[in-house]
Amino acid sequence: MADAGGFRHLGDRLVHQGYIWRVVVADFESPTGERFQRDVVRSPGAVAAVPLRPGPDGTPHVVMVRQYRGPFDEQVLEVPAGMRDVADEPTAVTAERELVEETGLSAGRLEHLVDFYPSAGLTDSVLYLYLATELTEVGNDLHGPEEQHMEVVEVPLPEAVDMVMRGEVHDAKTIIGLLMAERKWREGALW
Repeated sequence: MADAGGFRHLGDRLVHQGYIWRVVVADFESPTGERFQRDVVRSPGAVAAVPLRPGPDGTPHVVMVRQYRGPFDEQVLEVPAGMRDVADEPTAVTAERELVEETGLSAGRLEHLVDFYPSAGLTDSVLYLYLATELTEVGNDLHGPEEQHMEVVEVPLPEAVDMVMRGEVHDAKTIIGLLMAERKWREGALW
C-alpha cells in the first residue's frame, strides 16, 4: 500500500460522468485533521507503446503519429496510445491493440518500460508504457475522426530525441518513451 503521509481520502462526490472519465470533488483530511477538497478526474488510465524498428543503417527508427488533439486545438506528435477502455484487459494487450489500430504494426515483442502518473495533481490516471519491437505490417483499424486524419511518421530515434531536446515534442508519454528507448539503445539492450 502506498504511503499517504498521514493524509486520508474521505470520499468523492460525483460532478460529471463522461464516456470514460468521472469528475469528482474529493474530500481529504490532512495529518493535522484539517479537511479540504480537490477536483479530481477519475480515469481508467492509458497505455502507450514506443514502436522501434531498425533503419537501413541499423539505427533504430521510431514510428509515431501526428494527430489532432482537441484540448490544444493542434496536431500533436506522439507515440501510439489509448485509453484502458476495455474492462480487465491486460495493459500489454491494450498496447498491442492500440499499436495495430493507429499504425498498422504488430509487435513481436512488447517490453514494459515504466508506469507513470501523467498529471498527479489533476487525475488518478496511470499510463503504462511499453517498448514495441520486432514489428510487422498488419493493417490498421482507425477509430474516430482524429485517427482517420492522422499521419504516421517514422523518424530515426536520435533525431526524435533531438526533437525532444529542442522542445518540438510536447507530449509527456512520448518524451518519456523516447528518452527511455534511447537509453536502452545506447546500452545495447534493444535487439
